[in-house]
Amino acid sequence: MRPRIFLIHATPLSLAPIAEAFARLWPEAELANLLEDSLARDRARDGRLTEAMTARFLTLARYAESAGADAILFTCSAFGPAIEACRADSKIPMLKPNEAMLEEALAAGADLGLIASFPPSLPALEEELREAARAAGKAIRVQTALAAGAMEALGAGDAATHDRLIAAAAKSLSGCDVVCFAQFSMSGAAKAAAAASGRRVLTTPDSAVAKLRRVLGR
Repeated sequence: MRPRIFLIHATPLSLAPIAEAFARLWPEAELANLLEDSLARDRARDGRLTEAMTARFLTLARYAESAGADAILFTCSAFGPAIEACRADSKIPMLKPNEAMLEEALAAGADLGLIASFPPSLPALEEELREAARAAGKAIRVQTALAAGAMEALGAGDAATHDRLIAAAAKSLSGCDVVCFAQFSMSGAAKAAAAASGRRVLTTPDSAVAKLRRVLGR
């Protein structure tokens, strides 16, 4: 039987990158998408994760589990505590957007670069990375860069500007062992960012799909 993976999105920009990664790396998986894009707008408006947002995540996760999900992958990186609440409420595997990528990053070196195109994702991802490093007993140096305007450009259909802005952000990071993208929607800019920075670039979709395959033993 094909594994049924539910993908929970807070922005429509995440759908295509994760679908492409599954098609390339795990085409046998059956995907189901739950999109609730007011979550990203409300998170940006409020400037913080609220209890009401967490409750909405719990509703989405419970629905996915009731619909036969073998695992759930969340694709928006600004909602870490809400995802932890979902995990505590469920018995099926649930994966944060960035956790697999951050595991790869910590294995790659100690000087790590983070780039985001959605402002709330950057501090959330940095804290997630530092927590993972503390848990692993590893000292790290973190540089961050915001590709301002890149998400808006992609939303307007201007992928070229999106990629250019992210490449410029990658170039501004100096001395990193690896560069990490904070959002699924950024993955199309990986080649441009690698060329601009001269560094290896890790994307959330590829890392997440690979970890899900391992977790489900496929």
